[in-house]
Amino acid sequence: MTDEATNRTTGARLLVEALERNGVERVFCVPGESYLAVLDALHDSPVATVVCRHESGAAMMAEATGKLTGRPGIAFVTRGPGATNAAAGLHVARQDSTPMILFIGQIERGFRHREAFQEMDYGAVFGSVAKWVAEIDSADRVPEMISHAFHTATAGRPGPVVLALPEDMLVETAAAVAAEPCEPVETHPGLNQMWDLQKRLWAAERPLAILGGSRWSETAVRRFARFAEAFDLPVACSFRRQMLFDHLDPRYAGDVGIGLNPKLKARIDAADLLLMVGGRLSEMPSQSYTLLGIPNPRQTLVHVHPGAEELGRVYRPAVAVNASPAAFAAAAESLQPPHGEIRWRGWTREAHADYRAWSEALPTIPGPVQTGAVIEHLRRVLPDDAILTTGAGNYATWVHRFWRFRRYGTQASPTSGSMGYGLPAAIGAKLQFPDRPVVCFAGDGCYQMTMQEFGTAVQYGAAVVVVLVDNGIYGTIRMHQEREYPARVHGTDLLNPDFAALARAYGGLGLTVDRTEQIPAALDEALAAGRPALVHLKVDPEGITPTTTISALRNRARG
Repeated sequence: MTDEATNRTTGARLLVEALERNGVERVFCVPGESYLAVLDALHDSPVATVVCRHESGAAMMAEATGKLTGRPGIAFVTRGPGATNAAAGLHVARQDSTPMILFIGQIERGFRHREAFQEMDYGAVFGSVAKWVAEIDSADRVPEMISHAFHTATAGRPGPVVLALPEDMLVETAAAVAAEPCEPVETHPGLNQMWDLQKRLWAAERPLAILGGSRWSETAVRRFARFAEAFDLPVACSFRRQMLFDHLDPRYAGDVGIGLNPKLKARIDAADLLLMVGGRLSEMPSQSYTLLGIPNPRQTLVHVHPGAEELGRVYRPAVAVNASPAAFAAAAESLQPPHGEIRWRGWTREAHADYRAWSEALPTIPGPVQTGAVIEHLRRVLPDDAILTTGAGNYATWVHRFWRFRRYGTQASPTSGSMGYGLPAAIGAKLQFPDRPVVCFAGDGCYQMTMQEFGTAVQYGAAVVVVLVDNGIYGTIRMHQEREYPARVHGTDLLNPDFAALARAYGGLGLTVDRTEQIPAALDEALAAGRPALVHLKVDPEGITPTTTISALRNRARG
């Protein structure tokens, strides 16, 4: 509330005004008494409030919004257990380099250091996860600290920021002046660095680009594609960053993720020049840090990253370029390809042919339901701008390996491998892009970590489609269990509910599929429903991955 006579405004109102000025369209929350004043300020705000069922869901929705827009996703949670529940989404934002701001209600300032009700030291709790953790201790500093939060979340390597909001500070009044909206600071490559890259490309025989990370945009993706076309450069995408390059472009070489195509691995090994843009090539895409030499890669490495601290952190590059992917892609368009015939054209064509051979034929798995039929049908009916989300689990391999990503902003999956991510991410995506189809792939174990958010989807009319792959086990863990301790099954079985009936109970559409021939009609009905829908696939656990079975793993482990 603003006092018109004195022009003084509460800390809560100043906070909401700062969100409005920064173009925030919606916030995700689970309400708590610690920030009631913010909820009251949001009552009269154009910023939409999405009330979630669990703080992990709220944080993941905010993270997915940040991932797909490049602007910080916003979540509000209450103190203590509310904050710790949100930690999963905060960790996704950290490892996925996603801009996000988590606001946490906090105890009154006069109660500090007494272990008051739900009191926590958020700097100690989240200091290793967030880019910045702070407490706004005075209402007149709200505009300053919100401005700092937006700049920190988007600058360099993006990531999460945590701000604690003492309950009494939110009702305190101040005559603070609102800060101007944040504009992310671009870091641009030096002219000499671009000339150096051009010379190295001219001298190369087997170059390869690997795209990853964040701070891309639709324009940046188009610009990099034009650069790759001019140089006929083969391009791969890092783990769960496949939306950065059109899979049907003749220069696409595949994804550098879990279950790497052996031919792509051999191509990376044989490359004489690696151009790594935006990504860190961390544990999963680097095949447990074996793909490149550490600290000195076998290949000539040109590493482009918006965070200077990431350059040389693991791999020592021949050329370190401190630039955002967007700025680098703009500069790369001006580079001149080699004079005459490009030496590596055959190398590029082979790379794409290897990708097509690896990803085209959908395998047959044991049981009456073929998960590949879902991919096959969705390939036919979904537009190029459809958004696909996943959490973590073997089921996600069907998307990673066999889906054709064509456009930027069509993928929301956690590089951190966080279970439960797919449904909240899909809801965040659908609310942000209501006119685009959004399909969430989830396993039965993954889905049950956040399945209550289906109610959030119904409440806000987020017409997502969930493809639930139910095999009655924690599949990835069972796979590792069979490899390490064959036939000694323990702690990986699940007794599941009727997921389709649960979807209907929430007010959505629920369909059960127990035969492959039912898949096309079920997907078409779900996509046309105009409300949240779930297609429950009952698959045989024997088909543990698209390419192997439990029996095969067990026999191999036994020798």
